Amino acid sequence: RIPSEGKLNIFLDTDTYNEIDDQFAILYAMLSPERLCLKGISAALFFNDRSASPADGMEKSYQEILKICRLTNRSPENFVFRGCTQPLKSPVIPQESEAVEDLVQKARQASREDPLYVIGIGACTNIASAIIKSPDIIQNIVVVWLGGNARNWTSPDEFNLSQDLTAGQVLFNCGVPLVQVPAFGVTNFLITTVPELEACLAGKNPICDYLVDNVKAFTSDHFAWSKPIWDVGAIGYLVNPAWAESKTCPAPLISETGRYS
Repeated sequence: RIPSEGKLNIFLDTDTYNEIDDQFAILYAMLSPERLCLKGISAALFFNDRSASPADGMEKSYQEILKICRLTNRSPENFVFRGCTQPLKSPVIPQESEAVEDLVQKARQASREDPLYVIGIGACTNIASAIIKSPDIIQNIVVVWLGGNARNWTSPDEFNLSQDLTAGQVLFNCGVPLVQVPAFGVTNFLITTVPELEACLAGKNPICDYLVDNVKAFTSDHFAWSKPIWDVGAIGYLVNPAWAESKTCPAPLISETGRYS
């Protein structure tokens, strides 16, 4: 479903602390008011060497979103929500969280003619849980999810999908209008470097300095180093769909190995 012209209502679901790209995506959404009306942000779970558990990943992401709100003088009240603390155990039983409750509420305030664009840039547990909990909301939302790889990519390994494979299966199989923004094969080419960031952002204001310092801290060796800022792809697609080539096709089934069939 190609986004309509005019202003879009959006809800952003993000594993903000997992890497350094979600911060860019959140700010891109906040600073595009001529096109995007950001209704809320929810913290998505993740589990890797930057978290002690999925729940810890969600909480660290929640605190990172609050930090961005402080740096931009944006109140988090009724705007930022904690998400689910563990992946789905069943495709028919949702995980509960304040993010799920708020997403259902906001989706029901939308309509088929003026949908809520739900942007997922992490594990889709919160989004899938909202759909399982209240299937009627699929009439009022369009999901734009950055997850999975391009259909012709050599490997199915992708972080967002692997964090909750069951949630990914629900998302692709439930019938919701879905725009998939692949990771490898598409958004891994959205790269930046420390010299670019220093030239374009450093010294502009506190939030720009934070972005630069956060990227620098991601690795200790910056020699000939570049970093994908994957998640800006999902926001950029909504800001201007003409920037990305897209096509309509049947949603694939997601196998237990993360492959498409």
